[in-house]
Amino acid sequence: MDARPEPAKPVQPVQPVEPAPPVQPAPPVRPAPPASPLLPDLAAEPEPEPDPKPTPPRGFDAVAEAVLGDDPLTAAPGDGTAPPLLAEPLARINEAVKAGRTDTAAELADRTLTQASGTLGPEHPEVLHLRELAAYIAYLAGDPVRSFQLSLDLAHVRRHTRDTEAAYGNVQSAFTAWRAVRDPLLGLELGHALIGLWTELTTEGGPAADDIEQLDKARARMGRLTERAQSAR
Repeated sequence: MDARPEPAKPVQPVQPVEPAPPVQPAPPVRPAPPASPLLPDLAAEPEPEPDPKPTPPRGFDAVAEAVLGDDPLTAAPGDGTAPPLLAEPLARINEAVKAGRTDTAAELADRTLTQASGTLGPEHPEVLHLRELAAYIAYLAGDPVRSFQLSLDLAHVRRHTRDTEAAYGNVQSAFTAWRAVRDPLLGLELGHALIGLWTELTTEGGPAADDIEQLDKARARMGRLTERAQSAR
């Protein structure tokens, strides 16, 4: 006997799909208000930082800049011309320095300095300027002791006239020459004179007081020279 077929299961009705909620449009972006003509837009144009005050060239750097620059070194700073006594010798000295003939330049500088000091006086502005040049040339010629003595004497003169900027420049020249003195005992002797004047300048304000790090370097060298002098005994 054949089995009866099972009745078909009723088909479940398909559930309707709910529509997705409508997408809400994004709110309109408001344009940024224009910057006020009286108040600039600081976000768009940040205020630049102030430039640090540049340090003027001092010491031998200033002398070298004058000798090797476009304008020949023929007069004291601030003057347009040198006296007839100095114009020709200074031009010859500059030419010798530029050509690397330091021995010739040193001889010319010493001779001109002696003549100018006798005629114009040892503290005449042009003579002081010539002494700076002679100190620089002595350093180039390998005579740091003479370079040191000329520079330190100039620093005393400039301090006496209350020209603190020039006095400190001469101290820096003396410092440069002193570092080239290799003998420890002589270095200690010269160093005491240098640091004594240098310390006095720092108590009077001006550029020396603003540049204590350089004085600390000089004192540190004195310590090293002391150790070398003790080891040599």
